[in-house]
Amino acid sequence: MAAVLEIDDINGRSLQQISAQGKVSPMLCYQCQKCTSGCPVASRADLKPHQVVRLVQMEQSDEVLSSRFIWECTSCHTCATRCPQKIDIASINDALRVRSKASAKVVPGTAVPTFNDLFLSAIRKRGRIHELSLMAAFKLHTMRLLADFDKLPMMIFKRKLPLIGSHVGQRREREAMFLRARRGEM
Repeated sequence: MAAVLEIDDINGRSLQQISAQGKVSPMLCYQCQKCTSGCPVASRADLKPHQVVRLVQMEQSDEVLSSRFIWECTSCHTCATRCPQKIDIASINDALRVRSKASAKVVPGTAVPTFNDLFLSAIRKRGRIHELSLMAAFKLHTMRLLADFDKLPMMIFKRKLPLIGSHVGQRREREAMFLRARRGEM
């Protein structure tokens, strides 16, 4: 006889944390797959959006935290707009990314966490992005030195890479904002 799994039994700590960060509990998902049918990265991802939600429901943290999909999600929110239950998978992915980094389960070969860290560091320091500095730091950190090199002449021609970037004031306010975000007070 097969075991029956009651929804009340799936009440683990990580699900409660993910539910608390989002507006709608992932437990409301009934796997209609509308999120997956509209997702622009689902066709090439290791997991589909509805599968991520199911893994969260079933407390399969190892599998979901080491997934490529949580890093490849573009946060376009197509999934949330298509979902009849209004489950925000992009927000769930944000929470999963934080937990993936904290538990050192980031899938090998993805450069997204490196790019995100460099991007936020630049915003924190300057208040805006200086593309040339960001891309130089990214290339050095990932050792992908010649990737996209063929795009450089056109970017210079169109003046997309100024040599000197601008700064925005209000550094203290930015630091306070980053501190509030780290504490989860936003």
